[in-house]
This record gives sequence, structure tokens and C-alpha cells, in this order.
Amino acid sequence: MSKDMNLTLKVWRQKDQASNGKMETYQAKKVSPDMSFLEMLDVVNEDLIQKGQDPIAFDSDCREGICGTCSMVIDGVPHGPQRGTTVCQLHMRHFKDGDTIAIEPWRARPFPVLKDLITNRSALDRIIQAGGYISVSTGNAPAANALPISKKASDEAMDAAACIGCGACVAACKNASAMLFVSAKVGHLGLLPQGQPERDKRVWKMISQMDKEGFGNCTNTYACESVCPKRVSASFIARLNRDYAVAVAKGECDR
Repeated sequence: MSKDMNLTLKVWRQKDQASNGKMETYQAKKVSPDMSFLEMLDVVNEDLIQKGQDPIAFDSDCREGICGTCSMVIDGVPHGPQRGTTVCQLHMRHFKDGDTIAIEPWRARPFPVLKDLITNRSALDRIIQAGGYISVSTGNAPAANALPISKKASDEAMDAAACIGCGACVAACKNASAMLFVSAKVGHLGLLPQGQPERDKRVWKMISQMDKEGFGNCTNTYACESVCPKRVSASFIARLNRDYAVAVAKGECDR
């Protein structure tokens, strides 16, 4: 039987966007190594509520590693020490009894802190709204083999589509760049035949919106790739840069 752990948590607490925040210390006692990180925070919050204190605010939804809302920085690493894992799928067995764990929200100007560990990541939604879609009417579903797509293209498109839009790439980047996110969203459509008619317009609009939101530029440190819970490759950024250069050469910015 796994032995329960006692941990010290240093958690960022911030009342609202207009308030200053600070790190506060809490004790997490009798934590099972089989708990997920969010289950551990749930237990801590139950104790705080019983004491009449304000529980730690954090985002979560699916708790299955597919929605990306469980965004927090653990010991300086977005989503924590386990690579290819979201916070909700991170288990306490990756920590040791007696550990002190620092928990903070995403640190990026385009992601303002709403409360404690909750940040406003709607900037990513606005980038998608700017062009991350196919607007043509496709009618009824065609037969599976009516539009041939090579296995290489379909595999790469699926790799890009794995992005869950959590924003860990932004939180890890020293420039708060959203290039990995944008390149994944552009890439999975640009690799498929259905995405070709709007390819140039899509790239121009999404990058323009990214710049308007205040995200920084990519300087190829690959920090984004290293913390991505879905292991989206930074090679998509190179593809995005090429597509952007083509869009500019075609005068898409003047339309």
C-alpha cells in the first residue's frame, strides 16, 4: 500500500484582476500518491471551507487531459514536472513526502489573472475566430474515398489538431509567444485539401490577431514544445513562417 504524503503548498492568491497577489502557504496532509493534482487541491479546499476560509480558485472541466482548462504552473513548469501531461492527469506519486510545491497561474500579459490560479485565456479564442476555420459550405458528408488525402498529410494534420489550446506554450516562452498554438491551428487545416481555398487569408488573419493580442515573437528556444501536454512539434512553427511569407508575397495583407 502506498504511503500517504504531507506536503507544503505555496499558492498564488489574488482576489481579482485589479488586486495585487501574493504567495500564501498551506499544508496538504495525508495526500494519497494515487490522487491527481486537482484532487489534492480539492481536499485542501474542503479543509479551507471547513475553516471558513476562501478556497483556492482554479479552472478545470474534463479532468481527462483533453480540454486544457487546468492551466497552472507547478514548480516553475506549466502543467508540472511530468512531460506530455496536463495538470488534471498529473498524479501525486511524482512528488515526495515533505516536498514544498509552488503553484502559480500562467504568467503572460495576454492572460490576465482573474482570481488565484484562473487566467483569462480568451485571447486564444479570438485568434481562432479571426481565421481558424473553414467557412465554405461542404454540403452532405462525401464518401470516405471521394477526396484522396495522403497518409503523410493526414498524420501531420492529426498531430497538429492534437493541440488543446491550453496556453502552456505561451506560459513557458520568455516572450509569451503563441506561435506554437497558432501554427498548430493553422497547420491542421493547411495540410488538408478542404483548407486550401482560405489558406493564405487564414495565416494572415490569425497572425495579425495574435499580434493585436500582445503575444511576443518566437526566438526558437523550444520551451513551448517541451511543455506542450500533447507534444505538438515546433516544426509547425517553421511551416507557419513559410505560409506567412507566401501570404505576404501574394499581397494578402492588402486585401
